[in-house]
Amino acid sequence: MSMPFYVAPEQAMKDKADFARKGIARGRGLAAVGFTDGIAIVAENPSNSLRKVNEIYDRIAFAGVGKFNEFDALRRLGVRYADLQGYQYSRDDVDARSLANEYAVLIGHTFTVDPKPLEVEILVAEVALNGRPDEMFHILYDGTVADETNFAALGGDAEAVTERLKATWKAGLGLGQAVSIAVESLSGPDRSIAASELEVGILDRNSARRCFRRLSDEEVENLLQG
Repeated sequence: MSMPFYVAPEQAMKDKADFARKGIARGRGLAAVGFTDGIAIVAENPSNSLRKVNEIYDRIAFAGVGKFNEFDALRRLGVRYADLQGYQYSRDDVDARSLANEYAVLIGHTFTVDPKPLEVEILVAEVALNGRPDEMFHILYDGTVADETNFAALGGDAEAVTERLKATWKAGLGLGQAVSIAVESLSGPDRSIAASELEVGILDRNSARRCFRRLSDEEVENLLQG
């Protein structure tokens, strides 16, 4: 009788992490930047049909990098979770923190139990009202949650993008400045990204109830030129 093939748990986890990181690195990154009136989420996305930045609930947005079918499935789960919470309790009880924790449990369980991990990183952002701080939660492929402040970067080049954001972000930014900083941080010093290759969504705290709005190519172009 042949002996079963054995892989040490530490090696199995390392192999899964390497696999997930390689899959995420093949995609294009995104950056979220806080500004005076909310949060701008800017993704490099030349596709006209696939969306990386979406609304989850009244004040909450979702963004993902990696395999589209995997993070879009997570988006749909998040919408159903938020709708159920809002229906059972109150719309004000739906927040980004609880949603991020749900995602962390699901993604972490998949990473630990399933042979193939999810090749995704996601961002859950909430624009706050009544003077409270905005919130951004970055959930990694293994379920780790990072509580981001002022800005966040996702994708294979996230470390370099984060360093560029750290060097340029400041309090009191307007929307145009926030989008410009995000685009410059994503492109780096050696290339440029056209407005037609960008997907930009904003959470505007001045909106009546639903705070998410997607910007058109023309709006993005005007903001970058202004």
